[in-house]
Amino acid sequence: MTPTPAGPTSTATPSTEAFAAIEAGKPRLAWLRGSLQQLLAAASLIVIVVFFSIASPHFFTANNLISILTAATVTGILALGTTFVIITGGIDLSIGTGMVLCGVMAGVFLTYWGWPLWAGVAATIVFGGLLGLINGVNVSILGIPPFIATLGMMLIAAGLSLVISGTKPIYFNDTPEFQQIMNLSIIPGVRFPLGVVIFIVMIVIAAVVLSKTLIGRYAFSIGSNEQATALSGVNVRRWKIVIYTMSGLFVGLAGVLSASRLSSAQPTGGMGLELEAIAAVVIGGTSLQGGKGSIVGTVIGALIMAVLTNGLRIISVPQEWQSVAVGIVILVAVYLDMLRRRRA
Repeated sequence: MTPTPAGPTSTATPSTEAFAAIEAGKPRLAWLRGSLQQLLAAASLIVIVVFFSIASPHFFTANNLISILTAATVTGILALGTTFVIITGGIDLSIGTGMVLCGVMAGVFLTYWGWPLWAGVAATIVFGGLLGLINGVNVSILGIPPFIATLGMMLIAAGLSLVISGTKPIYFNDTPEFQQIMNLSIIPGVRFPLGVVIFIVMIVIAAVVLSKTLIGRYAFSIGSNEQATALSGVNVRRWKIVIYTMSGLFVGLAGVLSASRLSSAQPTGGMGLELEAIAAVVIGGTSLQGGKGSIVGTVIGALIMAVLTNGLRIISVPQEWQSVAVGIVILVAVYLDMLRRRRA
């Protein structure tokens, strides 16, 4: 028998595989891989804007553009938070009804209990984080698939909104300063709502967290190869909980802005917003399989959804056909994501 020669082999050890997975999860590399999709999304946004500008003289006006940004604020903030979740390979179907429940809780804190404005707003955002924490525990500790865990939370949040509010809207007539959080114009003589500024600030914060912190780095790594990431010594369960909790904080903020915009907490709303937010994330180049994504792409996706809805309304497309158009956009976005995965 010929003895096997001693020496190094080409077999990768678990540690080297884990290191490769961590490197593959770097935000910069993920951004490069998704840059083409971002360019396509940006080009699509320009085409849609040009089309509606030609179709209606009322579209490309300062007031309407501000209306588009205002409409994109709530969905966009939801999309910012869920971007982190989807990058890990997860999903969160509870963000729409969770946002409504947070708005109801803002009504409880401020209207029913009479808390100061800052305390009520802070408690509402923390409550959103609690919803995210529960989702994270269900997914990470209990091992429930994200789709099922967050679907259950979606139904729970919808039911609690009705129970807590007594199936009736909660109005903020006694706290007019709460209404200004979203609607206050910060530029004299120009309608530029404070809510849009908050959205812009959250974009910057989300981009920094995704690209410059361990949360972003581990989100990409978990989505790229969860097993190898765990072998590298990363506590995957803990970081998943952190990411879902952070997404919940975005949900809480969206609940505050939504209730402020309407000057009331509407317990029957929210259904469908999760699909719009997820569609915005996918349109922007974030893969539903995880490991790829960017905040810039998500913002572009949120603007596309807002422009599409606004433009269809301006050219007098019936509401039912607007829903059809949004549904088609969601299907196209998911199909394009499938094509990207096949070619990867």
